[in-house]
Amino acid sequence: MVTDRYGNPLHACTAETAGHLDRAVEALLHFRPEVEQAVSDALRSGPTAPVAQCFAAYLGMLGTEPAEAAQARRRFDRYAAGVDVPSLPARERMHLAAAAAWLAGDLRRAGDVLEELSLAYPRDALALAVGHQLDFFTGDAVRLRDRVGGALSAWDTAEPHRGLMLGMYAFGLEESGHYRHAEEAGLAAVGQNPRDVWAIHAVVHTYEMQGRVAEGIGYLDARREDWARDNYLDVHNWWHYALYALEAGDTDAALRIYDASLHHDESSGAAMELLDAAALLWRIRLAGAEPTARWQALADAWATRADPPFYAFNDVHAVMSYVGAGRFEEAARLVEDRRRWLDQPDSATATNHRMTADIGLPVCEALIAHGQDRHALVVDLLWPLRRRLHGFGGSHAQRDAVQRTLLDSALAAGRHEHARVLVSERIGLRPDSSYNWSARARLADGLGDTALAAAARDRARHTAAAAAGALPPVARS
Repeated sequence: MVTDRYGNPLHACTAETAGHLDRAVEALLHFRPEVEQAVSDALRSGPTAPVAQCFAAYLGMLGTEPAEAAQARRRFDRYAAGVDVPSLPARERMHLAAAAAWLAGDLRRAGDVLEELSLAYPRDALALAVGHQLDFFTGDAVRLRDRVGGALSAWDTAEPHRGLMLGMYAFGLEESGHYRHAEEAGLAAVGQNPRDVWAIHAVVHTYEMQGRVAEGIGYLDARREDWARDNYLDVHNWWHYALYALEAGDTDAALRIYDASLHHDESSGAAMELLDAAALLWRIRLAGAEPTARWQALADAWATRADPPFYAFNDVHAVMSYVGAGRFEEAARLVEDRRRWLDQPDSATATNHRMTADIGLPVCEALIAHGQDRHALVVDLLWPLRRRLHGFGGSHAQRDAVQRTLLDSALAAGRHEHARVLVSERIGLRPDSSYNWSARARLADGLGDTALAAAARDRARHTAAAAAGALPPVARS
């Protein structure tokens, strides 16, 4: 029986196909584009291999691209129609069940099946990596942590890819609030695999969530050769760099990063990149700047896609872009399209149905209301959701754009008690955030406390200056 590099048996697989699958898994764990060719090679050499077919299905879903998902669904359905599933080994059956569930829109079921698979096969790196991403897409921070944490004991410390598992674990730890442990795990993972961009990304998140801006800038700069090119995560890590620049009070540096790396004429137009672009411009908008031409180009990119209902998290960022560009009719059309979809009986079993109904649409409506200066409505829409936003996926750092929208509207609407609670929560978690102290100054202004406002602004300037000192000269305005 042929096995993969981790010792898992591979049904209906030749040594050649197994080699392609090993190469594909390694590329997937490093977020390298070569994964696509490696999976294609595996399918060509072993078209009847269940794991190869499932890998291709997973790959079609990971980018949250509706067209790629539809293509993957058609290919998988053709394959599955000719397979005697009960005769397959248990591992292959579970991979097929997970792939089928995800292709049918049931992300949580897919994650459940892969978690069950990991009980018997804790060294199935493909199941762990795909399950980890499903936990991210569904905002399940506890399982994002424990899925990998529960399998780590099966990975010997001498195994070269154990570090890649540790990098995933680090991100789960960070999203669960274990920042110190997450940093340690992430740094250890990068020590074993310097180009483990997911682990680098996990470390960057720990600094972001603690307001350790100067350290975050320094870490990204020191490891730039490892993360800034030739991987699917480079744009997202540049987004993190831009967030640090904003905390340093350097909007111009953030916009230069936007123009060079997040969105420009040669950008791919992928949803995962467009949402980073929207999230950055929205933060800049909340800070008082209006990069109008950039908004228009970004809204054009979303409009060109004309996505069907697929992932509520993407819909929110499309609406963000339309609102930023002042294109409220397009934002409203997207919202109405999703409302009609929710009324269709065949949508009710999809994970995205719940995400859209419970989180996505109210957030979209709040963004539109914010763009129209209806700030009291924004507070009414977002306040009940503020502790449930994880339900439509993404990370704490990504969802903070929505949390900042709520705070901005609470301040603008004179909802001082709401704003006080939000500012107090934020400063308690990130006392070194210039944004948080600026918000406290705005609240003090609204309450007529000039002394407190002046003290808060001084604290904001101090924290921003400390972060700005870490920006390299090329990034400074």
